[in-house]
Amino acid sequence: MANDKVGDALRRLGIGDDAASLYRALLERAPVSLAEVGDEVGMRGAQLDAAYEELTDAGLAGPSAGEPDAVAPVPPVAGLTILGRQRAAELDASHVAVVGAFESFRRQRLATDGAGVVEVVTGADIGPRVRQAWASARKEIRQFDTPPYFPHPDGTGESLTTLRRGVVQRVIYCRASLEHPGNLAANIEPCIAAGENAKVLPDLPVKLLVIDDAYALVSPSIQESEVYGTMLIVQPGAIFSALVALFEQAWEQALPFQGADPRPHRLLPSDRRLLGLLTAGVTDEEIAQQLDISRRTLSRRLETLMSRLGATTRFQLGAQAERRGWL
Repeated sequence: MANDKVGDALRRLGIGDDAASLYRALLERAPVSLAEVGDEVGMRGAQLDAAYEELTDAGLAGPSAGEPDAVAPVPPVAGLTILGRQRAAELDASHVAVVGAFESFRRQRLATDGAGVVEVVTGADIGPRVRQAWASARKEIRQFDTPPYFPHPDGTGESLTTLRRGVVQRVIYCRASLEHPGNLAANIEPCIAAGENAKVLPDLPVKLLVIDDAYALVSPSIQESEVYGTMLIVQPGAIFSALVALFEQAWEQALPFQGADPRPHRLLPSDRRLLGLLTAGVTDEEIAQQLDISRRTLSRRLETLMSRLGATTRFQLGAQAERRGWL
């Protein structure tokens, strides 16, 4: 019944059971005297007065126009807007209270025994914690992306959703990330196209995900994560600060990578992609496979780019391309 759903909706907005029942009765009977509708729902005296006052205070009920002894529902838009804002404020206050309580607990725990700084997560528990991390980000995500990859079927979808929420994403990929079968086209380039800030380095020491300034997810090492399926959740403190510093240092050293983005002037998108893979240290064989061209064609395109930039070595080619803003 429609009015049953209305009652549930009002309760979710903070309206009490008595007031919600009275409002439903008014939808069925109004205009009607308050005493009559009270009899119908089994409320009298102070209980009825309190329920009606709650509805009038919320902007949901009032005297019926032209019938001074009757009451009726009133247009609810303004009242519902106020109720929605009140509930949002209450939820924000609850969030602050819970976070504050946890931070107080964490500081007290650290002061006593230093525990709680690092949590070890293994096996099937890793996936849910990673998804929770992406969903909790509010300002910025900083990431080292390197194989092996934990089973996470919709990781790219979560990244794209986070970007749409306005969260800044800075990601450093390694050569193995770009060479991983299908990873470039299916995962990396869609995120870059959606606004991810991407850079590359030949190698990365750990798998790392820093969520705002709140906590970090890190694998002890590439080898151990592959063998044991282990992830650490690091709370703010000395270790967390060291991980953030590690990321920022690597970010300064890494080269920009823009995937298949066609924005640079006077440079074909495929050539920009080629340069990005080359500066990341990807092998010629892997580059040819990613671009779906032969090794001979790859060599000719590299010679053309080197000639355009006056480079005699591939190192010079990468340096000149970065200097000209081609990367």
